[in-house]
Amino acid sequence: MDTRRLYSFIKIVDAGSITRAADILHIAQPALSQQLSALEAQFGQQLLIRSKRGVAPTEAGRALYRHAQLILRQVDLAHAAVEVSGRAPAGSVSVGLAPYSMGAALALPLLRSVRERYPDILLHINENFGGVISEAIMTGRMDMAFIYGAGPLRGVQFEPVRSEDLYLIGAPTDGGEAGEVALEGLAEVPLLLPSRIHTIRQVVDSAFQQAALRPNVVGEVESALTLVNAVDADLGATVLPWSAARAILDVRALTVRRIAHPVIRVQLSLVTSDSQPLSEPALAVHDLFLELVTAFDKE
Repeated sequence: MDTRRLYSFIKIVDAGSITRAADILHIAQPALSQQLSALEAQFGQQLLIRSKRGVAPTEAGRALYRHAQLILRQVDLAHAAVEVSGRAPAGSVSVGLAPYSMGAALALPLLRSVRERYPDILLHINENFGGVISEAIMTGRMDMAFIYGAGPLRGVQFEPVRSEDLYLIGAPTDGGEAGEVALEGLAEVPLLLPSRIHTIRQVVDSAFQQAALRPNVVGEVESALTLVNAVDADLGATVLPWSAARAILDVRALTVRRIAHPVIRVQLSLVTSDSQPLSEPALAVHDLFLELVTAFDKE
């Protein structure tokens, strides 16, 4: 199979137009149309639906689009592996980190360690939510991710790293004392939480539901920086795992109380594709990440 045709097909789908894709690829539109026709003849399926507004993939086209991304990524990895064989790991590695997680707290140490130990690895760090990250791993656009959840999820495998208790984080003026707080005592506390697509929010909502309680959510905040500033301004409290709370306490004087009766825990996992093996540089970053997690636990 001519991988150039696959690359052109991806560009057509991304652009939503053969004309725009031809401009991006710097080739004549008739030549690009011929490549598309050759692909459709090869697979015996219509891959795109053409209209005045552009083109859109058929069901067969969407299937080819997903596989074409994986095929081209594997070709790139093969070129990189051959080029650097016998030398230190080199190439691009993409890592996803869930917000409010230990992964986010380790982002800078990971970047620093990769630069020091593997200067020829270009590290891409992407903070996003678990569902978005998992989809990126399934399609081969990301090598690994550190997210909350234990699976199972089709297309990815979960490597459990640790479980963490959740803590109530409040402003110094909220009148709370260090120690523990019962879940029942949170029912009237104004809470600032991530939206319901985030695992932490789902775990909190589930704990309240099992206790026949309803959380008093006064705001949904997706930005970690905004969340910390809002709590510091006494606009509400939030619920975070200890690793994220600990990172906040390094720069803010906030009250931290472990939620008990019952204790609420979240599972942190390192997620990779279950069909695509890690490249040599990605495997090096994977092992380095686990080293940093172990060191973090010992601090």
